[in-house]
Amino acid sequence: MARIGYARVSTEEQNLDLQLFALTNAECDRVFSDHGVSALAKRRRGFDQALGALQSGDTFVIWKMDRAFRSLRHALEVFDRFEAEGIEFHVLTEGIDTTTPMGKCFYQIRNAFAELERNLISERTKAGLQEARRRGTRLGRPRALSRRQIADARQRHSRGEPMAQIAARSGVSERTMYRAMLASRAASPAAQHFRESAANL
Repeated sequence: MARIGYARVSTEEQNLDLQLFALTNAECDRVFSDHGVSALAKRRRGFDQALGALQSGDTFVIWKMDRAFRSLRHALEVFDRFEAEGIEFHVLTEGIDTTTPMGKCFYQIRNAFAELERNLISERTKAGLQEARRRGTRLGRPRALSRRQIADARQRHSRGEPMAQIAARSGVSERTMYRAMLASRAASPAAQHFRESAANL
């Protein structure tokens, strides 16, 4: 079970000494680093090497959260991997250490907040839909064709104009035109004809 450290500074003018000293004192077996690399960079060689060196039972050690992660989402993605693969996590300056009994609560708290956020999003979405329905807002994808276009298409079709030509005139596919006419005449005797024609496209 190894302790894998990672250090990073954003500019060439900065130095890694403080982080490297702290990681050494934390008894890291190997330390990877990125010098002059922004936290927002998607490809960081040292960071990728550190993650690649980790195995189940190992501990990933960093000096501070913002040294390793681009964003909260990025951090959560990495934490998911650590939890799934049995990798521990230690942040030296922020009191997070999943190798300790108290530190193990970190993953549980993270999962609880993630679940809470999902529930809040779901509730806000439902509330928004209910309010939209109350105001009479039509939900779902907008219609590809207006009622007037459908009525005009029906008249043209009844006069023998090819459906492909009617659809092209309205800027939609032949299948879309058939479906629109079917939806507007679901209870009519012609509905089966349109349904069969659309199915054959």
